[in-house]
Amino acid sequence: MKMAVLVYEYPPKIVGGLGTYAAEITRKFVLMDHDVTVFTMNDDTRSLPTREIWRGIEIHRPLHIDISDSLPDVIAEDIKKWGRGIHLFSKILIYNYLSASKLVNELIRKEDFKYNVIIAHDWLSAISGITIKKELGLPFAFHVHSTEKGRTLGNGSEVVSNIELRGGKAADLIVTVSYAMKDELTKLGFPKDRIQVCYNGVDEQKYNPETIEAGQTGKLRESYGIKDEDLMILFVGRLVGVKGVDRLIMAMPHVLQKKPNAKLVIVGLGDLQEYLVNLVKTMRLEGSVKFRFEFIPEEERILHYAACDVAVFPSLYEPFGIVVLEAMSMKRPVVVGGAGVSGMREIVIQCGDEQCGYHINPAHPPDIACGITSALENPEKTEWLGKNGRQRVLNEFTWDKIAAKTATLYEKIIKR
Repeated sequence: MKMAVLVYEYPPKIVGGLGTYAAEITRKFVLMDHDVTVFTMNDDTRSLPTREIWRGIEIHRPLHIDISDSLPDVIAEDIKKWGRGIHLFSKILIYNYLSASKLVNELIRKEDFKYNVIIAHDWLSAISGITIKKELGLPFAFHVHSTEKGRTLGNGSEVVSNIELRGGKAADLIVTVSYAMKDELTKLGFPKDRIQVCYNGVDEQKYNPETIEAGQTGKLRESYGIKDEDLMILFVGRLVGVKGVDRLIMAMPHVLQKKPNAKLVIVGLGDLQEYLVNLVKTMRLEGSVKFRFEFIPEEERILHYAACDVAVFPSLYEPFGIVVLEAMSMKRPVVVGGAGVSGMREIVIQCGDEQCGYHINPAHPPDIACGITSALENPEKTEWLGKNGRQRVLNEFTWDKIAAKTATLYEKIIKR
């Protein structure tokens, strides 16, 4: 197949799970002998090339021009309320139109490129996908990794929600990341007969505890003031309300009652940073909660998983959660939010011979604490849960398996 992939974030620009997904799956497509062209956002410094070949993938990054001053007269009121965020909306808009124009007018009409399928990811690239579909009539696959209503717990932009829905209605195939998300999309009016579920994956060779050199984890724990006899609880992710990290902090007094040597390490960036610091001070947990307000590189993230005893992701809304797979692949037990729209509930087995973690109510700190202390009940149980987690990854969630299933879905709409 010849694929044109439209995705807002792509290496070296990775903000979250979408960038990781796009980088991994496009590489697998190339290794499966598919041709892949990626259209992604350029950064503000203009230091990235506008066209290059990277790992066998042709990447286009149209240069951004700032149209934000012209937008207030032509955009909806709820976009105007974004304040400085109107600059982000202008970037997204111009990225979509420039990408669509370059693909249609330059690559196809001038350079005679041929494509079998157009693939767009989330609302961030939906406009270009819709435009190319109308212009060329090519099969259009629209990946929905999350929704505006879900991400904002119902308080988001109607404009963004409408773009998502329009993308779904224009697409020949809608790919989403969990059955929980399929139910959500159906309720929001997406055509149910076009929705297919295909989970995300993880690189099981990269995320392998056996690759960690002796002594590395001890040094990392020491950098946080965590002793060998302490229990390290890890949260990695965006520090925003939907991730439930504030409730995790509120759970720590309950954890400490049973496990007084427990230490919580929180790694990430987000709007809640100041609030979380004040929360820790108010609860007098400075000795038990450690912050690192950074977006750490992947190698360091892998080392954090290796150093911890349990990884906790108490999200209120999480369509999938690649970080859960990363922790499981590193043989770490996981405690995950299991209420509402939760793809993590489908990933993590919480009972039986294949148990690898616990589902908790992310709105209830004592329940979060119960999941953590259960996972840390004794070293033998913690190790058993971790081994089961890695085995589940190997059985179900490798990128080879995910890429093969996704390509099969594309082939069906091409044939049709």
